Amino acid sequence: MKHIRKVKAFHKDKRGKLSYLTHEKMRIKDVLAISSKKGAVRANHYHKKDTHLIYLIKGKFKYITRVLGKKKSKSKTIVIKAGEIVVTPPKLAHKVVFLEDSFMVVVTTESRVQSKYEADTIRLEVEK
Repeated sequence: MKHIRKVKAFHKDKRGKLSYLTHEKMRIKDVLAISSKKGAVRANHYHKKDTHLIYLIKGKFKYITRVLGKKKSKSKTIVIKAGEIVVTPPKLAHKVVFLEDSFMVVVTTESRVQSKYEADTIRLEVEK
């Protein structure tokens, strides 16, 4: 999947490393810290406008996607590990299944105020 990447340092010195999580083209609206228990399921939806970036700090999860609008579109699954980033663009159906207790930072381009989030979110079953 082209939306998965490892975090790489752009600068290193004796104090440590600096790494970009996002890029200058991403218009950031909200940043969330989310913890999830092993076995928990999140998402199972797509967003009309929102792009979100998940940076997994601790844990592991299955990231399942399905392209909308294609007949017989099959879901694709990849395992995301700590230190990796996944970017979910608008209109990509996605589901997250946690394989371990996990902690992540999520950066969004649309507001996560509940009423605005619900207006942008279309719920569906990703795996078919």
